[in-house]
Amino acid sequence: MEAFLVSTGLVALAEMGDKTQLLSLVLAARFRRPWPIVWGIFVATLANHALAGALGSAVTAWLGPEALRWVLGLSFLAMAVWMLIPDRLDEDDEAAAPRLGVFGTTVVAFFLAEMGDKTQIATVMLAAQYTGWLWVVAGTTLGMMLANAPVVWFGDRITRRVPLRAVHLVSALIFAVLGVLALLGGR
Repeated sequence: MEAFLVSTGLVALAEMGDKTQLLSLVLAARFRRPWPIVWGIFVATLANHALAGALGSAVTAWLGPEALRWVLGLSFLAMAVWMLIPDRLDEDDEAAAPRLGVFGTTVVAFFLAEMGDKTQIATVMLAAQYTGWLWVVAGTTLGMMLANAPVVWFGDRITRRVPLRAVHLVSALIFAVLGVLALLGGR
């Protein structure tokens, strides 16, 4: 249960102000059909994070416990620094044609936008840290939904009220604490 709760909270915080959250806002403004967008976000996130979780689980088999501890510790510290750098939506991210429909466009756009993203890398690291990688994937997927679904429905009203800098600082602090704990050999 710890893996699920930590993963949910960490990704929900890390996702604030992320490019996929901005993509949610763009898709909602462009298509104005929230349900296909939310389902598309869910499907893309589940697929992307399942791949990341499987990779994270495989990493634990490849590395010994001592090497894994260092890799995870340094990776979490790097994520703490990365959280302090806000994402921006590239021009190309919103150029997908609705030829695939709202749902299909959302799935493809989200899956591609999530490749190499903070939350995908966090999923790999969390799955490497916890033995129940399915719980990590469930948690990171829920965290993504908690951060992105409200943006689809409430858009600008949310983004104007949430102090993104404070959310990024809290996320960075959590990643830093996890990194220090991993380096010290704790959980």
